[in-house]
Amino acid sequence: MARIIYTHTDEAPMLATASFLPILDAFSNTAGIDVTTRDISLAGRIVAAFSDRLPEDQREADALAELGELAKTPEANIIKLPNISASVPQLKAAVAELQGQGISLPDYPESPETDEEKDVRARYDSVKGSAVNPVLREGNSDRRAPAAVKNFAKKHPHRMGEWSKDSRTSVATMDANDFRANEKSVVADGEDTLSIVHVGSDGAETVLKPSIPVLDGEVVDSTVMRAEALDAFLREQVAAAKKQGVLFSVHLKATMMKVSDPILFGHAVRAMFPTLFDQFGDQLAAAGLSANHGLGGILTGLEEFDAELRDGVRAVIDKDLADGPDLAMVNSHKGISNLHVPSDVIIDASMPAMIRTSGHMWNSDDAEQDTLAVIPDSSYAGVYAATVEDCQKNGAFDPTTMGTVPNVGLMAQKAEEYGSHDKTFEIAADGQVEVRDASGTALMSQDVATGDIFRVCQAKDAPIRDWVQLAVRRSRESGMPAVFWLDESRAHDRNLIEKVNTYLAEEDTEDLDIQIMSPVEATKHTLARVRRGEDTISVTGNVLRDYLTDLFPIMELGTSAKMLSVVPLMNGGGLFETGAGGSAPKHVQQLIEENYLRWDSLGEFLALAESLRHLARTADNARAAVLADALDRATETLLNEGKSPQRKLGTIDNRGSHFYLAMYWAQELAQQSEDTQLAEAFGPIAQELTDSEATIAEELLAVQGSPADIGGYYRPSDAKADAVMRPSATFNRILEEISAAL
Repeated sequence: MARIIYTHTDEAPMLATASFLPILDAFSNTAGIDVTTRDISLAGRIVAAFSDRLPEDQREADALAELGELAKTPEANIIKLPNISASVPQLKAAVAELQGQGISLPDYPESPETDEEKDVRARYDSVKGSAVNPVLREGNSDRRAPAAVKNFAKKHPHRMGEWSKDSRTSVATMDANDFRANEKSVVADGEDTLSIVHVGSDGAETVLKPSIPVLDGEVVDSTVMRAEALDAFLREQVAAAKKQGVLFSVHLKATMMKVSDPILFGHAVRAMFPTLFDQFGDQLAAAGLSANHGLGGILTGLEEFDAELRDGVRAVIDKDLADGPDLAMVNSHKGISNLHVPSDVIIDASMPAMIRTSGHMWNSDDAEQDTLAVIPDSSYAGVYAATVEDCQKNGAFDPTTMGTVPNVGLMAQKAEEYGSHDKTFEIAADGQVEVRDASGTALMSQDVATGDIFRVCQAKDAPIRDWVQLAVRRSRESGMPAVFWLDESRAHDRNLIEKVNTYLAEEDTEDLDIQIMSPVEATKHTLARVRRGEDTISVTGNVLRDYLTDLFPIMELGTSAKMLSVVPLMNGGGLFETGAGGSAPKHVQQLIEENYLRWDSLGEFLALAESLRHLARTADNARAAVLADALDRATETLLNEGKSPQRKLGTIDNRGSHFYLAMYWAQELAQQSEDTQLAEAFGPIAQELTDSEATIAEELLAVQGSPADIGGYYRPSDAKADAVMRPSATFNRILEEISAAL
């Protein structure tokens, strides 16, 4: 049988899978397609990392490593749902839950000293942050809004907050001594093995990374964020927000940049709470309470302090809050601020949300307020600054008329910042850090001081060439102009521009409009076209791919979850991603409290259709193409009939949306003429689903309104999750009948 691998991930997408997978199984079986799952959830990855140390009955295979190898083969057909990119607080919570379920995992060591503790810490660090995507992404990214989704958004526009020309919202970023300003870049001349070495002021050498294999033509960068300059910048922004009477907010990516950005976040926490760390910094550190984990981690850890010390710390926190600017809130009802948890405010979701909401974030009184958005590194902060300035000048974007901005993103083989995780270091002593070749010659050198953040990242030549080819292909297929967002004043981008020009010369670009612009100029150019209703492909590196595929979809469609994300793998396979999962935690909370899951599986439907088409081509399975075309028509009907999940209890939720998708899909299969056997088989099934609509809808609605027990957050009970997510006996019975139809 042909095979599709459907990933088992986390939070709301995982729960939705319990409802949708039986539908997918039933329909795919009719085309001889075997849909199997692989567990790449945070919990699954934690257990796999320690399997060799666990009792035999607790061990699990490393599904992520298996899929990583599969992604390098032509047979790969993987549907990848959003997964948790874990911060340390999330990782600890998942470990505690698994331990409570009887899994013999060690505690997370905050300050490992022994070899045993260092080994444990290294295993946990391997599953922190964006550990999944770099393994699976053996191709570059093609993300776009499908025509049906874009047309629906134009007919049924989401709400956009109005912008005032008097808006005081702004973006603040560093103008020197940051990652962008200090960047150096080289192109490997032949295969080599590099190393990263710290040379202390006394000449003593410490090898930070002994072996970094590089290929001929590979672009390698080094850079440093200077801690002293960062602290000065953050103190200035705290004071500026206070003076201007706007909210102070910090926007980072502590999930993808899992080493550097939690450290940056910690610097911001210390800047906001100077008295706290002046008076109690030593006691907090001794208790393992780090600013890098956020204010929330500190407040939780205070429960272990004696009453006098606990009260003293809380009093100082209250004083710093009173003396400082108003803080942007993540959840004002629960008192959770922008600085509580590093993974709560992820820049690619938080900045578009702010722009969509009139440039406002929420204050502690649960009211909207102008905001100072602080983005320390200046590499891409100008993109958001230019967008804010555009809205202040021209007003909010109009979803009914605005153009679309697809993206072709460089990410294959851990290109750019995703590859920086194991090559990023908080510097322990003054001196220099050198990137050396195999002969010991320093290719790049950076002066460093204690506390600076040094990093190296890579982009291999073959993915860059593939990226250029994909951009040209998408421009020709779509008829849209394409813009490479590259800045000649940045060292890394200069090397990429040279390669882009070389590889463009090898392609047929006649009659195509392909340009290279700096990110700021590209933003202004693209926004002007967007406002005229014109479409423009953004061709970007890895980080901007993440940023722009949230920024533009959130303005165009109201969400990035409705984007089609195809990854043509370089060796011929296919990876099909289903959108972002940023709101997933809130959805799970609502399900547990009210048995109502608001998660929209539209991304899963779109990815599945492309996966089926890929299978039709690669496995010569004509019926898979019939299923795909029928699914697309069913998805469009679902949108037009308003059967996507609604926001309020008592209306259709994720489970109801799945039922209607199945009903419309069956109807389309019954009506199509390409495969008469399939049409005949689905005729009675479509009729039964249609006739049972009222009964099934009633069964699905009847369970709402009371708490739901799923047996865990990070690793729910399969039986309990299935019971919650499949409450309609009528629908379940009909699904069983489909497999017997052919």
